Amino acid sequence: MTPRIETLKPTVLVGMHNTMSIAANTTQQLWQRFMPKHKSILNRSDAILYSVEVYPSVDYFKSYNPEAEFQKWAAVAVHSSHSIPETMDMLMVQGDYAVFTYTGLASDVYKAYQFIYSKWLPASKYKLSNRPHFAKMDSTYNPNDPSSQEELWIPIQLKE
Repeated sequence: MTPRIETLKPTVLVGMHNTMSIAANTTQQLWQRFMPKHKSILNRSDAILYSVEVYPSVDYFKSYNPEAEFQKWAAVAVHSSHSIPETMDMLMVQGDYAVFTYTGLASDVYKAYQFIYSKWLPASKYKLSNRPHFAKMDSTYNPNDPSSQEELWIPIQLKE
């Protein structure tokens, strides 16, 4: 897996979020709550779905703790922050990202993340940046299809 490096211009996301941990993962419930309502979001930029993680700090990754909490978002990109539905919030993403294309089952994506954090990142000229991580999924995405693809966006900055 070789990433492309992209500088993302400020992008406004609108969606719903939960605080969770790996041990108490409520991702499925979050998406079940979001999907019936996402079409009510006005000003959508495209048909892409964003699965976003906001970690408390880059130290989150220094040691594995399945109880450590983070914020998980189900969202879409919008042209402007006007007319946000009452049940939703806004999040801004921007900056430099390493973008990996993952093909496979959603249940196996952890293997890609293990490679990124334990092999690619330490060997690269980059380190993690304390900004949201996210995956982008288009309308053909199916978590149960082994040929399904998603883009994994990892926030980076040059090592000093």
